[in-house]
This record gives sequence, C-alpha cells and structure tokens, in this order.
Amino acid sequence: MTNLPLHLQIAVNPKLYVKNPESSTLGKNIIQESILLLDEIGFDAFTFKKLGERIGSNESSLYRYFENKHKLLLYLSSWYWGWMDYRLMVETMNLADPKTKLNKAIAVLAGPVVDDQSTSHINESILSRIIVLEFSKTFLTKEVDQENREGFFLVYKNVINRLIQIIAEVDLNYPYAKSLASSIVEGGLHQHFLKDHLTSITNCNQTTSPADFYSHLVTQLFTS
Repeated sequence: MTNLPLHLQIAVNPKLYVKNPESSTLGKNIIQESILLLDEIGFDAFTFKKLGERIGSNESSLYRYFENKHKLLLYLSSWYWGWMDYRLMVETMNLADPKTKLNKAIAVLAGPVVDDQSTSHINESILSRIIVLEFSKTFLTKEVDQENREGFFLVYKNVINRLIQIIAEVDLNYPYAKSLASSIVEGGLHQHFLKDHLTSITNCNQTTSPADFYSHLVTQLFTS
C-alpha cells in the first residue's frame, strides 16, 4: 500500500456527532476503544455503558460526543469509507492504463486491509472487520431515506462514484457501470464475510481474496 501522510485527517459529516471526537484525547479514546469493543462483542451487544466501563469514563460523557450507538456506527463507517476513498485516489492517480487502474482499485476496495500507521488511534484492519459484519446496519433502517438526504452516506457513495469513473475509462459505453461498481464494493464485503464464516459457498479463502475474484470478473468482462 502507498504510504499515507502522517496524522492523516479524514473529514466526517458533523451531523454524525455532538462533539468532534478528533478534538480531544477522550474523543479519540472513545473511537479507539469502541472499535475494539465492537470487534469483540458486535453491534447488537454493544452499549455506551459497556464502552464507558471499558475506558473508565461515565456513560454520560460518551453522549457528549455521540447521540446514540447508531450515530457512532455511522461515524466509524463514514470514517472508514473516507479513508478508503483517499487510498483509492492516491493509489490510482498515477496509473495511465485504465485496466491497470481498475484492477488496482479493486485491490484497494476488495482486498485485505492492513493497519495504517498514520492513524494511531484507529486500527483499520480491525475496523474493516466491523464494516464487513455491521455496515449494512447503517442503512437497512426505516430512517435510511432521511439519513441519505442529510448526507450520512455521501462518502460511501463517493467511493462508488470514483470506481464508476474508473470503469468508464475502461469502457465508456458499458451500460451497467453503477451496478458493477456498487456490486464490487458491496460484494467484496460479502465475500470477506463468506470467506471467514460460510466457507463452503465461496471460492475466496486465505490465499484467494475477493479482490482476486472481482479482478478476474472484470478481466473477462472487458476483454477486447
């Protein structure tokens, strides 16, 4: 992976938090420990009371940063997709060949994730496991349309739109670029889940990543 700048700052929709967690040591600790706790017990069992006990802080202090755990999950998801969008931009910007660029984009979006040392309080490798398991819970809700209007999923859509543009460079006339791009991003998450939990219904494993599958797919699709 291309080395990202030290102390990388990812912008997140301010409507997702009450107080920016990046603005204080406690806020950064909330983010760091919430990732670890979500990875350990999952979103359904996660509560601010449990997080407060973990970090040695009153539960009420967490509500000064986030209205509820749904907003916290939205924040973490938005941060993750902002980080992925930045990686996608940096790692494809100097690639002239469109097919090479598309395969690099797939490697970024559907390949294994390693921790980025430029973000000391966020372990992206662990956060990626949370995204695989829990991201759908951010939008499979009755409030999805309203939250979409408020821009909660804008960064996620930016990632897909960047991939759509790359697909268009390969074949401007391909009629399903949006569906292909969203399928690669969402399907990558799903294949990672199958690889780790329902291994009998995927060809992905510890040596074959979802990125390998989607690279093979687009190579067959765009063979000239």
